[in-house]
Amino acid sequence: MKRRTRIQYTDAQKGLMWDRWQKGESLHQIAKLFDRHHPSIRRVLAATGGIRPPTRRRSVRALTLAEREDVSRALVAGHSIRAIAAALGRAPSTISREIRRNGGAERYRASNADQAAWDRAHRPKTCKLALHPALAKRVADKLQQQWSPQQIAGWLMRTFPDDAACQVSHETIYRTLFIQSRGALKKELLEHLRRTRAMRRSRHHTQKTPDHGRICDTVSIRERPADVEDRAVPGHWEGDLLFGSSNSQIATLVERSTRYVMLVKVDRKDTKTVVDALIEHARQLPNQLYQSLTWDRGKELADHRRFTLATDIQVYFCDPQSPWQRGSNENTNGLLRQYFPKGTDVSGFTQAQLDEVARRLNERPRKTLNFETPIERYRQAVALTG
Repeated sequence: MKRRTRIQYTDAQKGLMWDRWQKGESLHQIAKLFDRHHPSIRRVLAATGGIRPPTRRRSVRALTLAEREDVSRALVAGHSIRAIAAALGRAPSTISREIRRNGGAERYRASNADQAAWDRAHRPKTCKLALHPALAKRVADKLQQQWSPQQIAGWLMRTFPDDAACQVSHETIYRTLFIQSRGALKKELLEHLRRTRAMRRSRHHTQKTPDHGRICDTVSIRERPADVEDRAVPGHWEGDLLFGSSNSQIATLVERSTRYVMLVKVDRKDTKTVVDALIEHARQLPNQLYQSLTWDRGKELADHRRFTLATDIQVYFCDPQSPWQRGSNENTNGLLRQYFPKGTDVSGFTQAQLDEVARRLNERPRKTLNFETPIERYRQAVALTG
């Protein structure tokens, strides 16, 4: 079998790759556009850690190709440097330096000089974390505590509101982690992100299956009261199963207003086992703080009517193929993958261990809570209802 030669992609082709990658398409899908295998695409995207590099632009003060061609013609005609500078409206030192950098008057070629200037200009700016070692250490310490870059950035802004040198954006943290040439954060810190991939993925990327199953007598999420929708009142939860290997699973519950997380040990995924576990868990909470539950279309809650009869908690179901309708729970399940990576058998975790993981999540600041923690908000809700 004849091996195909490596393709050199044009800037336009690379731009198309980045457009598709940012829309959430996979490497395999993008590769089909070019009749190539996915490693060919990965080679391009991985060079900057899956983060689209900024479009390069020439400085407005730099000589243009047209000006360099004028310089080349003027040198052939024997014009002096001062005459060339006057004709172009440039300083004589600019023209002198341009000629000297590119072989002198006898060897000067406009196209070669223009390409050389473009190549010299490709000098990445030193990132903020490399310039401020103390800030980089603070960021690294928080990453090791499983804080996300966005949580770190928000916490820094809240903790040091008047000191810009002690603040850094979450995007800078991501770029420093995924683009190792920046040299401020070690690659090993990637292991502490919620998703330990080598390249940053688009927020639009999903591997969610179209439907988990069909169940009867559901109450649609569209019938959920307005005070549940706007998260104004605590006591309304979102739930799902987080799956591990060997057919193991955990029930995950998130309160919509406070983002407070609770985990429930589930021995099996059949509806009787799941509903029994949820009923037992619901009886541990005050009635005012558990008024409704929103679930996806998974068959594990087929016996939802028994749950409602036992707890007086109304269950609402998302539309098919609409996981974003339980956005808080979807985000939480992503956070939980730091503690339960895909392929982990979660059946061996005790309820006490699950409670400890939930505690750690509830003590992490959240951007949506103005970088307060879920436990702070939940305690406020308990005080108000008490």
